[in-house]
Amino acid sequence: MNRRLASTFRSLSVRNFRLFVAGQVVSAAGTWMMVVAQDWLVLGLTGGSGTALGVVTALQFTPLLLTLYGGRLADRYDKRMLLTVANLASGVLALALAVPALTGGVELWHIWVCAFALGMVNAVEVPTRMSFVSELVGPDLLPNASALSGAYFNIARVAGPALAGALITAVGTGWVMLVNAASYLATVAGLRMMRPGELLRGAPAGGQARVGDGLRYVRERRDLVMPVLLVAVIGLFGLNFQLMLPLLAKTVFHADAASFGLLTTAFAAGSLLAALATTARRGRPAARTVVLSALGFGVVETVTGWAPNFAAAVVLLFLTGFGALYFAQAANHRIQLGSDPAYRGRVMALYTLILQGSTPLGSLLAGWLAEHLGARSVLYLGGLVSVAAALAAAGAERRTKGRTGGTGGTKDRTGGTGRTKGRPGHAPEEVSGAAGPAGWAGQGGKSAPVRPGGPR
Repeated sequence: MNRRLASTFRSLSVRNFRLFVAGQVVSAAGTWMMVVAQDWLVLGLTGGSGTALGVVTALQFTPLLLTLYGGRLADRYDKRMLLTVANLASGVLALALAVPALTGGVELWHIWVCAFALGMVNAVEVPTRMSFVSELVGPDLLPNASALSGAYFNIARVAGPALAGALITAVGTGWVMLVNAASYLATVAGLRMMRPGELLRGAPAGGQARVGDGLRYVRERRDLVMPVLLVAVIGLFGLNFQLMLPLLAKTVFHADAASFGLLTTAFAAGSLLAALATTARRGRPAARTVVLSALGFGVVETVTGWAPNFAAAVVLLFLTGFGALYFAQAANHRIQLGSDPAYRGRVMALYTLILQGSTPLGSLLAGWLAEHLGARSVLYLGGLVSVAAALAAAGAERRTKGRTGGTGGTKDRTGGTGRTKGRPGHAPEEVSGAAGPAGWAGQGGKSAPVRPGGPR
């Protein structure tokens, strides 16, 4: 038992990563408190408008179209400093919204402006944080650290909404936003307490880290294109839970803020279990794993739309949360562990752009559907489209294997299979000694909490 626990949490043996996780747990909990408070405030100001909530979500995620340039900054500059500045800026924005909420003068446009500005900050913070994890632990511990990152994020999703629901009922949304503003200081403190000499930094990319090169690299890798396309389709139609959960609570089950927090907590608890389940992963997942996890998620989301009562919704949202994060982690690991380290910053920035950048369109569509056809229609559509995408991907994989005669996985650009051999966390090109056009780039790499985990 002790050996199993040690294996599950092995990346926490790294001091800098422990500091990072401690700060992120506090900060992410504050973020999820803020999400609940903000959504509840928007619904209160607009009389429960799904369209208004969709606009806020779209504004927050639209600036993530700049994520590719954020990935370029992460490849060129000191990531610890970029993260420090980004978290301080996010704290200031949270404080700027907390003040009018506390004084009773908050208006919808205040929320719109802050949501857009926070999206601008996240366009830099998200790819930088993703790449920073690999600098903390190195390639051998990257899969475990990635899974633990999903775990701590979803611990925050369990604690944050539950606490937010109670605080909103007791003291109002303004105080919740104030707590979130203070929570960013935990991340900043953790970053500044780290030992820079223990970071596993590669050579800076400098002016050679061009966005276009990263896009061409992905286009030439068939084994990367499939999970990227699956993430795009499922992200657009199936992963709109930041919008869906408050609408489900308020318009379907007519629940109060505390019950809304419970729905969010159930979804987060399922995601947490999925994150813990993937800590045992030690290598790159096969294409089949990505496809089956997408199929399973689509099925359970469709069934969730049918939930006859609040108790059934809690159980089904737990299963949906599990399926959402398991799919996102499988796609994340297949993409990042199959990428040349010289390109991982830009590859994972593209992954983030597609996963989170699809939110503006997805949230507007989901908001419109919820307002005209009811909240359940969004779950039905998202689930059925996810199932169709998974089946299409399975068919494409089968045709690819038939053409290449492969039996061990999707073929990579160099002719290797999707299952890598050799040093854990390295791409097939590294193992074979051909590190791609840009050559060996040290121990750079990516790891990211994904959109089912929310904005941070």
